[in-house]
Amino acid sequence: MTTEHDVSTDYETHSQALNDNGMMVLMSTVSDISIKPIIEWIMYENHVRRKRQRELLLMICSDGGSVEDAFALIDVMQSSKVPIKTVGLGSVASSGLLIFLAGTPGRRVLTPNTSILSHQFSWGSSGKEHELFATVKEFELCQHRILDHYRRCTGLDEDLIRKALLPPQDVYLSAAEALKYQICDHVADAAWK
Repeated sequence: MTTEHDVSTDYETHSQALNDNGMMVLMSTVSDISIKPIIEWIMYENHVRRKRQRELLLMICSDGGSVEDAFALIDVMQSSKVPIKTVGLGSVASSGLLIFLAGTPGRRVLTPNTSILSHQFSWGSSGKEHELFATVKEFELCQHRILDHYRRCTGLDEDLIRKALLPPQDVYLSAAEALKYQICDHVADAAWK
């Protein structure tokens, strides 16, 4: 009979084995807590490990979360000297999609049953009038960062991105549709091989 302790130990052992072999899984909401180990992993692989991996593999199944935290990870990913292959599976949505897009060009893979959600940045705020003006400025800066990120990662022009991927309503895409919009480079069953 398996006890709760055995399952926890197995998870930690498996997770460490994946990390030791250049693999990491993001399977939660994007937050400072969920991205911290990924940032540390990328930094370790780039600056501490004596014999670098040829490629890092980041598997992503996330319904999104903090855009600011996503961009913190994206900045680290884009400064990596080791190529980062991103594999999307299950649901890749919102800020999870931003992270997926940041994978090394040519190495962004979706599994066939992956569901993609692309949408405009959403937020809520309260406070005094002058505080709201400052918040609106940050909202506009964030919208610009998101649009620029889509443009750099897909090669699409701004008008097409606004119309097809960032219109006022949510946009759900299949893996095949995501490939058409250059969100991914490949759709494959066994993407980690």
